[in-house]
Amino acid sequence: MLTLDLTNAPRWHDLAPGVRVQLRPLTTALMVATRSDPAVEAVPDDASDEERAVAFAKALARRAVLAWDGIGDVDGNPIEPSPEAIDALLDVWPIFEAFQLTYVSKGLLLEQEKNASALSPNGPSAGASGTAKPAHPTRAASKPARTARRG
Repeated sequence: MLTLDLTNAPRWHDLAPGVRVQLRPLTTALMVATRSDPAVEAVPDDASDEERAVAFAKALARRAVLAWDGIGDVDGNPIEPSPEAIDALLDVWPIFEAFQLTYVSKGLLLEQEKNASALSPNGPSAGASGTAKPAHPTRAASKPARTARRG
């Protein structure tokens, strides 16, 4: 069952011990705006899936991050979110992964639910094709399958 949050209130997400961000809800409007972000559109056609994922995540985070706790400058002074600081935050691998898992993947899971067997958004299985031949719908197996001999 799909649960709708009719309040559409921002939520806090823990990205690492002592690091949390307040994010806007992941709405259709936010995703559409991110897809047409100049930084996303500027990604070259021959870019890897990973490069596209980073550009998209940073563009999404620049739109979604409202506030944060536990993030500071080199002197340990708290800093406010800015486009440059958000990009730098997502350059930290564990933070990027947590952002993808706790925020972005929720939208992708809904996208996959409407497609019975959606491809992975990136990685070694993206675009993989099936290797088994389709079964003939009216023809039963003519003989039992061969199994390994017991020894």
